[in-house]
Amino acid sequence: MTWARLPGPVPADHAWVDCTQWRALAVRWHAEGGQLVALWGSDERPAGRGFVVHAVVIAAGTWRWMSLAAGGDDPHFPALSDLFRAAARQERALFDLLGISCAGRDTRPWLRHGAWGPADFPLRRDFAGAPPGTGSAHPYPFVPVRGSGVHEIAVGPIHAGTIEPGHFRFSVVGDEILRLEERLGYTHKGVAKRLEGMPLAEGGRLVGRVCADSTAAYAGAYAMAVEAVSACVVPPRALWLRALLWERERIANHLGDLGALCQDGGLAFGHTQFGLLKERWLQTHGRLFGHRYLMDVIVPGGVACDLDPTAIALLDGECATLLQTTRRLQHIIDDHAGLQERFLGAGRLDEAQARAMGAVGLAARASGIASDLRVFSPSPPYDTLKTRISMRPGGDVAARVAVRFDEIYESLRLIHTILALLPHGPVCVPCDHPQGGRGLGAVEGWRGVILVAVTCTSSPESHHVHIHDPSWQNWPLLERAVLGELVPDFPLINKSFNLAYSGHDL
Repeated sequence: MTWARLPGPVPADHAWVDCTQWRALAVRWHAEGGQLVALWGSDERPAGRGFVVHAVVIAAGTWRWMSLAAGGDDPHFPALSDLFRAAARQERALFDLLGISCAGRDTRPWLRHGAWGPADFPLRRDFAGAPPGTGSAHPYPFVPVRGSGVHEIAVGPIHAGTIEPGHFRFSVVGDEILRLEERLGYTHKGVAKRLEGMPLAEGGRLVGRVCADSTAAYAGAYAMAVEAVSACVVPPRALWLRALLWERERIANHLGDLGALCQDGGLAFGHTQFGLLKERWLQTHGRLFGHRYLMDVIVPGGVACDLDPTAIALLDGECATLLQTTRRLQHIIDDHAGLQERFLGAGRLDEAQARAMGAVGLAARASGIASDLRVFSPSPPYDTLKTRISMRPGGDVAARVAVRFDEIYESLRLIHTILALLPHGPVCVPCDHPQGGRGLGAVEGWRGVILVAVTCTSSPESHHVHIHDPSWQNWPLLERAVLGELVPDFPLINKSFNLAYSGHDL
């Protein structure tokens, strides 16, 4: 086993391992308090490796990417879910998409809803689409809760609103939640399959549309991975503009969530005011960057547009205004007895629970876990900006609200610094000649770490892109956080996490 440092801004080491090494490394990293970032598979039969299973772990401050050849006829690998709980659903997805199995996994389908036949695996190279009628949907075996007075409430997958589908099965006594079990995977769009046939330089347009509330983070992580396998050196001004876009995207989503949390807590005034702030923020995106949700702005090689002095002054002034307005609104929310009664103690997830379940991003920080790539694995320009991490120990809705406010203020500070220190020079260079190898891109999105892994060799058919959303880690946290809570409090607790459906199913 030989570790090789990968090119690019993510300081990751890669190694090919066998089954014994795979398991031994996982045990060691778990003992060191390591965190599983992503687990996925690829069909590398054209390159002679058969099916391959990959895992990226951050352990002792070091990024490790290990790859295991799982075989070609009956691909399998040693499970990781007994060590890293976040691996459980990813192991199920590995079988659903590629037919790669592991002993002891939950054999219930996770991403299969009757669209494919039992012998169809959509991420295999020879999968050309399942003929109509080959798939069959079967009742999903939710785990039942037995006992006097226990009944089930089924919510979704179709909801009363313009949101994506997801099923929530509650086991309750009266209004008290005894168990929640989620079923997701209804939004499979074939993104990973489509990326196999797209030139790497063009794939960013698709990746940026995976999850519209995280366009800049997704596109940025993809661009970083492509640049790594292309030996592309991004101009400094482009790197700083990317950070500006990531922080603006973070603020936009926090504003929207704060408004929604006010609405679920019964404060219509807060919903209206935060909605207005977010709308004005997005209108500025449209005027200066060409798209309200920043689509097609971050591209491999840099960014697609620049800022002139007038635009910089406008952005700086907008930040100053937002800071004052948001502080006034926070005072109103903090002093609103009815709202605080709903927030305090609701959906509590303490640090030990969050750490054991592999929590990431905002949800982890609101449970007292120091987790932020901008602080602990900073790529330029965050290595210069010195981000201040926002953490709260409560682990409840109130803590997740407080972290959102803290992060708005910190992002405004970062934006002011970026605008003041923005380097001169070009904003984009050509990046369309992949040289082969593997590359990682990782961005601390507003939900947590968004990771993109690219495998590219001289053979076009071995090209593979994996996209990982932090909601894979955090959806199980919601199931734990609602235990013992009342059913009417579920929308509030759910919104305090606000996890992605779309980013979970590609």
